[in-house]
Amino acid sequence: MMSKTDLRAPTQNATLDLAALLEHIRAVYLADERPWVIGYSGGKDSTCALQLIWSAVKALPVQERKKPIFVLSSDTLVETPVIVNYIDETLAAINTAAKEQNMPISAQKVVPEISDSFWVNLIGRGYPAPSKRFRWCTERLKIDPANAFIKSRVAEFGEVVMVLGVRSAESATRAQVMSLHKIDGTALSRHSTLPGAFVFTPIEAFSVDDVWAFLLQNESPWGSDNRDLLAMYRNAQAGECPLVVDKQTESCGNSRFGCWVCTVVTKDKAMEAMIENGEDWLEPLLDLRDELAETQNPERKREFRDFKRRDGSVTFVGEAETSIPGPYLFDYRKELLGKLLKAQEQVNAKAPPGEKTVLIQDEELREIRRIWRIEQGDWSDAVSETVKSVTGRVLPLEGADSYEFQANDAKILAEVCDKYDLPPRLMAQLLEAERSVRGLKRRTLIHRKIAAILGQEWRDETTVLDERKQRLAMQRQDTPSNPLFEKET
Repeated sequence: MMSKTDLRAPTQNATLDLAALLEHIRAVYLADERPWVIGYSGGKDSTCALQLIWSAVKALPVQERKKPIFVLSSDTLVETPVIVNYIDETLAAINTAAKEQNMPISAQKVVPEISDSFWVNLIGRGYPAPSKRFRWCTERLKIDPANAFIKSRVAEFGEVVMVLGVRSAESATRAQVMSLHKIDGTALSRHSTLPGAFVFTPIEAFSVDDVWAFLLQNESPWGSDNRDLLAMYRNAQAGECPLVVDKQTESCGNSRFGCWVCTVVTKDKAMEAMIENGEDWLEPLLDLRDELAETQNPERKREFRDFKRRDGSVTFVGEAETSIPGPYLFDYRKELLGKLLKAQEQVNAKAPPGEKTVLIQDEELREIRRIWRIEQGDWSDAVSETVKSVTGRVLPLEGADSYEFQANDAKILAEVCDKYDLPPRLMAQLLEAERSVRGLKRRTLIHRKIAAILGQEWRDETTVLDERKQRLAMQRQDTPSNPLFEKET
């Protein structure tokens, strides 16, 4: 049975028994054959946890350092560029130092699947900017990539231990979550959602002062300067976003390092503070983030969003005469893509040496292009045209289908549809559906595709809303207004 932690209960400015804590970490490490996966976000807490683990394991004889330790960092692809560059440099330093010091440690990043990326969902599919009521980003960008890595290690080793740099003093909610799945008599907790995964939190009892005291009084074993980390925190007035591995783990708050596009918070205080402290090359990102936040303004939603849902249906609540807003309008998505590419050009033009960044990858652009062709009938290839007009370069189209419809085909289709009073987008979707099953022996799928396309609402907004108003008016006329009749019934 594993020994319990020797760390004293945290108090303000507590003096930590580091020797006992390091001995405790070694005991947990040697207690079983489960490999460790250390969540590393680049912030103070995860850095402190990793540095403690490194110091504890390094004190063991080389022959006892058998159990692999994976350092896992999650890159959402929309992290603040300063943080991305810092983490990339740190992960490289960790791998170099681990090899030189004969440590069983390897560091790697995980990223979301391209189809799940922020820009593919927001610009490609038209998902509105995340909000507290519709926070679609966390699971796709953080939870799923980290969990996929953990599941692969579970499949390889049977069980794993997640080492997280989380502290109970950080919030009452986190303290409650951390206590829910504790295993009596051990230092581990059960993971809330992943079978075969356990959780170890070595700095659970640390205060903020304890974390900084440790980092500033102990050199980084992989050669980083923790004073640089402190300076970054001071410039951003920020906390850190932990590696999120389940829905119970709190994500980022009002003044934390994290995704520069985050609109769940009212203001990005960390980005604003960094700009005020000299990182003015980040201004285009803050401007774009603030524009996304403005699209959540209830008074302006109709300017940016379609009256239909993504599946082509129109949804009303109660006796409302206007529908629930759907995805961003296609024209606005094209506008956003241009602004994003322009922001990327502006940022890189002013960025300090070594701070160049890619805001949207070519793989994302190609996926957006594919979605627009299928869902919007965008045969004119607005993605490639926008990339060329803003950046001056040609978007590589690897494996592009030689049978793709082109801009001239779109003109012909528009003329035919105008003649027969049909929506060009409807016919474009039907043709794309047919093209997608060309050459297949079994074509049963095409019937479902055609049914789904024809089942969408293809009338214009005015027609749909006028019909809604007429229906509501008829219902009101048919409803008795006599209070006595209402009481009897």
